[in-house]
Amino acid sequence: AVSVLIKMIEVDPKHEKSYSLLALCNQEADDAALAIDSFEKILDVRPNDAVMLLNLGIAFKKQNENNKAIENYKKALAIKPDYAEAYNNMGVVLKDQGKLDEAIRSYREALAINPDYAEAYNSMGNAQLEKGDLEEAIESYGKSISIKPDYASAYNNIGLALYGIVLNKPNRDLQKTIVSLLDKERYIRPKYILTAAISLLKLEPILQKHLQLTDGHAIENPLDVISDLHKFPLLRKLMSVCPLTDLELEKLLTNLRRSILSNISSLKEASSELLGFQSALALQCFTNEYIYNHTEKEELIIQSLDADIKKTLKNEEQPNSQVILALASYKALNQYDWFNLLVVNDHIKEVFTRQVEEPNKEEKLKQDLPILEEITNGISLKVREQYEESPYPRWINLGLPLQPLSISDVVDQVKLKLHDSKITGVEKPEILVAGCGTGQHSIQTAARFKSSKVLAIDLSLSSLAYAKRKTDELGVENLEYMQADILDLGKLNKQFDIIESSGVLHHMDDPMAGWKVLTDCLKPGGLMKIALYSELARQHIVKIREEISQKGIGSSKPQMKSFRDTVIKSEKDHHKLIVNSSDFYSLSTIRDLLFHVQEHRFTIPQLKQCLGELGLRFCGFETQMVSHFRQTNKDKGALYDLDKWQTYEEANPIFFRATYQFWCQKGH
Repeated sequence: AVSVLIKMIEVDPKHEKSYSLLALCNQEADDAALAIDSFEKILDVRPNDAVMLLNLGIAFKKQNENNKAIENYKKALAIKPDYAEAYNNMGVVLKDQGKLDEAIRSYREALAINPDYAEAYNSMGNAQLEKGDLEEAIESYGKSISIKPDYASAYNNIGLALYGIVLNKPNRDLQKTIVSLLDKERYIRPKYILTAAISLLKLEPILQKHLQLTDGHAIENPLDVISDLHKFPLLRKLMSVCPLTDLELEKLLTNLRRSILSNISSLKEASSELLGFQSALALQCFTNEYIYNHTEKEELIIQSLDADIKKTLKNEEQPNSQVILALASYKALNQYDWFNLLVVNDHIKEVFTRQVEEPNKEEKLKQDLPILEEITNGISLKVREQYEESPYPRWINLGLPLQPLSISDVVDQVKLKLHDSKITGVEKPEILVAGCGTGQHSIQTAARFKSSKVLAIDLSLSSLAYAKRKTDELGVENLEYMQADILDLGKLNKQFDIIESSGVLHHMDDPMAGWKVLTDCLKPGGLMKIALYSELARQHIVKIREEISQKGIGSSKPQMKSFRDTVIKSEKDHHKLIVNSSDFYSLSTIRDLLFHVQEHRFTIPQLKQCLGELGLRFCGFETQMVSHFRQTNKDKGALYDLDKWQTYEEANPIFFRATYQFWCQKGH
């Protein structure tokens, strides 16, 4: 198309449509050199064409010729001083050059010309975020979204800006933006912005009042509290999509649940406020796997209501929605023997979908999952049993990349040091995800790598069925699942370009035996991503696991909940640390965190030794906190020096509190 359009322009230099079409074609094409050539030919004929100068600048930017890009943007502005796009594009180049203040000035010039320029606000937010001006960045992203409510890049960026931070100024507009972000379902993992969202909500005086009153006091009139909480759609949204990792909110919701149940007979004329809140509460309790404790008195009321519903249904009548939702906040609807007699209305639809229809789908999906080999290893069987009972984790929303990337782009993005660059030439990588759990990891990997084909394996059919359901819902087509033990993967008789195994090897009987099998399944020159527990970062968890073992506490739900209550009331430092873990707030995650049947931990010297024994070469950690490491390790090569990382971890022992997450490459 480009070559045809150039010929048309040569024949008829005044054919305006050809110029605009040529610009569009060149923007779509990957061939920046061809774009530069074609725009320069046009500018020989039309040297004062500001649009062509802008497009030439874009083409030079694609070639990483930043100075030439800026030169052409300035020429465009000299011809057309009110050219907002030129100011915005120039800001992007200046940001890439590290000239953040100049970039921000350029974006402000663009916005002075066009105050509704969503892209300029988004770009300015990126520069502000890199500069460390977090509040300004969040404000810029928020303005971008308010102008362009479906702007995927701005949503993605505000999610990054909110990651793990505590906010200290009330902001209702930001609350609305976060609700919109969570409504999008595939832009962010809710847990990543939960700290920010909860801190924002707890700045609200109305909510703070109820948090303080709840501590040790019964709620006499639940409708008054619910009416106040209804003012915060963000709270209801969070309750619907992820466990709330805050003890004050947990106490409030536990007491409110009790009050609703105790007063259920007087709530027959239910308002939409009450039903909406009850639905969110039932979803919260289902997602956290009913981790909130309840009293014997509550249990008696539950049994009474259960009997009433049976009578109502026997009389061919339908029970009140508020009674159904009250019971669904104590036990999943599919655990009551009358659930299949319910007529689903709008009030209970979302809860019925989550607690009945989705588990039903998973049971059916289990029947069709391929199985590599019968699992025989003793520890593998115990681990499988744990995850059949407690698929880990239960999740609703997932943050997916905005667009898939080539291996080369991912290597650049993560700043990996390759020891053999041939892997970047693989255009259709075959990828193995060894230990995919409920699918968060496998789906993200399938969405991350362009033109990839992914096989994901796990021990647990329950986890795989959950993963398969979510994969189908998200329309991910390049991903297949299979039940398999890592130890049996040699029977696939296949090698992969990339293998990822996060948080799996350290639960095996012999992690090195499993890692050796994975290495054998990796092509020479292939990349492997591994996540393993850190010995240093998990010392508080080691202490707690020892306490559990010494006291003979089992992993039944009542035992885990009872021990959790003990930890909440404790003043011991290592107990206080564990309360800050997001995994403390649902049953499957706390089981994985503290009650796992098998756990190994590693040090960085051990990692170094393992890599050497397996013929793997370290390529770099994948962590968002690299900038902190570089404050004391300025040398560029330090990122790939495990000895320097060991020194750093000894000085910052909780840095790898999640896991060591790193890439390595197999030699030839």
